[in-house]
Amino acid sequence: MFKIFPGYDLVESYHKWKKAHRTDDKTISRAIRLIIAAVVALLVWCLPVENWIDGLTIIQKRTLAIFIYAILMWLFEAVPAWTTSVMVVVLLLFTTSNSSLVFFENAAPEALGTQTSYKSLLHCFADPIIMLFIGGFVLAIAASKTGLDLFLARVMLKPFGKNPKMVLLGFLMVTGVFSMFLSNTATAAMMLTFLGPVLKALPADGKGKTALALAIPIAANVGGMGTPIGTPPNAIALKYMSEIGIEIGFGQWMLFMIPFTLLLLFLAWIMLVKLFPFKAKEINLNIEGELKKDWRSVVVYITFICTVLLWVLDKATGVNANVVAMLPVGVCAIIGVLTKRDLEEISWSVLWMVAGGFALGVGLQETGLAQTLIDVIPFGSWPALIMVIGSGLICYAMANFISHTATASLLVPILAVVGASVAGNLAPLGGVSTLLVGVAIGSSLGMVLPISTPPNAIAASTGMIEQKDMVKTGLIMGILGLVIGYGMLIVLGSAGFFG
Repeated sequence: MFKIFPGYDLVESYHKWKKAHRTDDKTISRAIRLIIAAVVALLVWCLPVENWIDGLTIIQKRTLAIFIYAILMWLFEAVPAWTTSVMVVVLLLFTTSNSSLVFFENAAPEALGTQTSYKSLLHCFADPIIMLFIGGFVLAIAASKTGLDLFLARVMLKPFGKNPKMVLLGFLMVTGVFSMFLSNTATAAMMLTFLGPVLKALPADGKGKTALALAIPIAANVGGMGTPIGTPPNAIALKYMSEIGIEIGFGQWMLFMIPFTLLLLFLAWIMLVKLFPFKAKEINLNIEGELKKDWRSVVVYITFICTVLLWVLDKATGVNANVVAMLPVGVCAIIGVLTKRDLEEISWSVLWMVAGGFALGVGLQETGLAQTLIDVIPFGSWPALIMVIGSGLICYAMANFISHTATASLLVPILAVVGASVAGNLAPLGGVSTLLVGVAIGSSLGMVLPISTPPNAIAASTGMIEQKDMVKTGLIMGILGLVIGYGMLIVLGSAGFFG
């Protein structure tokens, strides 16, 4: 994460805690989990699985083994999630691609099956969606270096005054808006830094500090749903929708998701005020930091505004959101605001994680494994409502225990093919769009535990939150979000909003 970003120390503390948590007295446990994942994958690789699944080729069986390996590794978290993603790409390249090792190709062509293109796998690391995220990261770096982030926080929080309830609403809304364009983790760290002095000043026996501390991760998780760059699951869903011919622009996504996120943030405010009432009568905020006024900073401000406007108006301008993302990269690089040192601070683990998920999807689709699995399971006979809502519930349950990105990476590629194969059944509910956007929503709503998402873990580290409170509020937000979210998607989809 960016060292120049306010709250960087909180992010560093979180990563140190996570590392210690993985290593202290848990080496044997990690080794066991690694062995289990490897053994299960090898069993699938070596056993005659083709006898149980009709039409399964050797390449498809290998891909299935790697897919299962990814599931178990992401579930067990024996190693960081991005490490698993990288390993998945390496395994696919060396064992299933058309550039795999020679002894992996010693079989009759009809038994071997269709191999994955190594170019398709490697292209995942430079996918347009990856460029979209890099553009978002560069905007965050530029905003921090010019003081724009602190200025916006101060200006946006000022209208909420000093009343504790209104300050709480202010933190929810401002955090939510920031997380639409910046990393959820960086946003949570920054806002908790502003809250630090406030939390210390509040009465020790009051519940208000718990409300404020919980507001940050809730708003960061919910707000990320508002834009395609807010959180990786959004971008993953959009990528696979695009591949099956469904184009939803940046502005179109914001048109229905921002009202949804603002409504959820308002409901979160009501919930927190009811569950954790304030004793203090007044809260004074002191956010220090000045907006720089040199020519480079002015160029950054103009670029920031132009980038956001081009994203929002992408349908009108005809410029794809992924192309727009390169504008801040080019401008900030040429004027010297973005340096090679800054490039080192980009959250590359997130990009590797997303790329690994894309590569897994490539392997499932190009080898024909996704279609083979779909042929085995009679999805066409399932009621559309059960398929749509069931996938969202599965996604939500998984996202509470493993990375939101990993959850979307596992489910979206399969559901994209499933949805395309039963598009007629799904049409009354909005088609494949409802299915895949629902997965993105379900992923972002997984926030019941400190381990569910980095913003949760960082907030828990303040010591102001008991786990039972996080579980309670996380479940309430999950239920509200899924009910309202799927209601919105079905109404919009039925009305033809997604085309």
